[in-house]
Amino acid sequence: MAKPPDNTGLRRLWNATRWSLQGLAAAWRHEAAFRQEVLATLVLVPLALVLGRGGCERALMVGSWLLVPVAELLNSAIEAAVDRAGDAPHPLAGRAKDLGSAAVFVALVLAGGVWALVLLG
Repeated sequence: MAKPPDNTGLRRLWNATRWSLQGLAAAWRHEAAFRQEVLATLVLVPLALVLGRGGCERALMVGSWLLVPVAELLNSAIEAAVDRAGDAPHPLAGRAKDLGSAAVFVALVLAGGVWALVLLG
């Protein structure tokens, strides 16, 4: 998709916002894991705001969790690009998908660790 030639100033901001919302909508439509993480976000963010004992704890809990859907979006982008490149199995394609999945896993471990430290610390 080519960018418009007059993509500057407020038009650039408008276009970037529109493309980002299209990406979120595509993730919602096509990625079950992203939908699950968004639903978990609807529970975990308010919970963090209630359970955190100050701004720093709340920010750590919310921020660490929000890294999970960010990692999922990046993982989904990698998978879509790899799938677009071809159907033939290739070791690098498998590695790319595994690395994207590992990023989501690390984000989940980080969020769990931060939540545990805040709530049990």
